[in-house]
Amino acid sequence: MSDTVRGLRHVEHVMGTVVSFDIRDKRGPAIEAALSEAVSWLHHVDEVYSTYRPDSAISRLARHEIEVADCSAEVREVLALCRSAARNTAGWFSHLATGFLDPSGLVKGWAVEGASQILYEAGARNTCLNGGGDLRLRGEAAPGTPWRIGIAHPLRPGELCATVEAGDLAVATSGTAERSAHIVNPHLGIPANGLASVTVTGAGLTMTDVYATAAFARGESARDWLESLDGYEGFAVLPDGRSWRTDGFPGETVPEHGSV
Repeated sequence: MSDTVRGLRHVEHVMGTVVSFDIRDKRGPAIEAALSEAVSWLHHVDEVYSTYRPDSAISRLARHEIEVADCSAEVREVLALCRSAARNTAGWFSHLATGFLDPSGLVKGWAVEGASQILYEAGARNTCLNGGGDLRLRGEAAPGTPWRIGIAHPLRPGELCATVEAGDLAVATSGTAERSAHIVNPHLGIPANGLASVTVTGAGLTMTDVYATAAFARGESARDWLESLDGYEGFAVLPDGRSWRTDGFPGETVPEHGSV
C-alpha cells in the first residue's frame, strides 16, 4: 500500500480478478484499518462464494453436500438477492443459467459495494473501487473535480468507447472483451451474442452489476428495458461497432460507425 498526494492506492488480486482501491481522503489510522478490512472482506467473499473453490459454500451447495438451511445467514441472504434479481429481470439474470448454481453475476458487485461501504463508514468519502471493470465511485477525485473513468472498447483493444464523469455512482460493464462468451441467455441456454458490451450506471453496484448482466443477455431488447428502469442508464456497443445510449446516460461516447 503506497501513498498518493491525499490518500492511498492499493491493488488486490482476488475473486479471479483485480480490485483496485483509489482513496483520495487524507490517510490516517482509521482509513488504513478500513482498507485492510475491505481487502479481508473481499477474500472472505472469494472463499465463500467462488465456484472455482471446491470447498466454498457455493460449490458444496452445487454438489448437494449441504443444504441452504446449513449455510450462514449471509449466504442465505445472497441467494435471496439472486432470486429477487431473477424476478426483477424477468429471468434475464439467473444464478442457475448454466444449469449449476453460480451467483457470480451478483456477488462481484455486491462484494465491491460492501468494500466501498466499509471505507465510507471509516470516514473515506472520496473513493473509487474498480473490481474487474465494475466501479463504485464516491465523492470527488479532487476538490471540485468529479471522477472521470473510461469504458474500454470491446472491439478495439486499448481504445475507449465512452467516458463517464460522476461523483456518487456505480458503473458496471458486461461483455466479451475480458472473458469471451461467458454470459448465457438464460431462456435459451446458449451464450448471449446480441451485444459486444453494455455499460449500466446506477446508485449501487449490486443491482447495477445485475442489470448489466441481464441487459447483455437480452441483447436487442436491452435498450428499451433499460429505458424503463428508474435510476439506471446504459450504453452499448453492437458487434458491428455501432452503439446506442439511453437518454440519461451520464457520459460522453466516442463516435464510431454510427448509432442506432
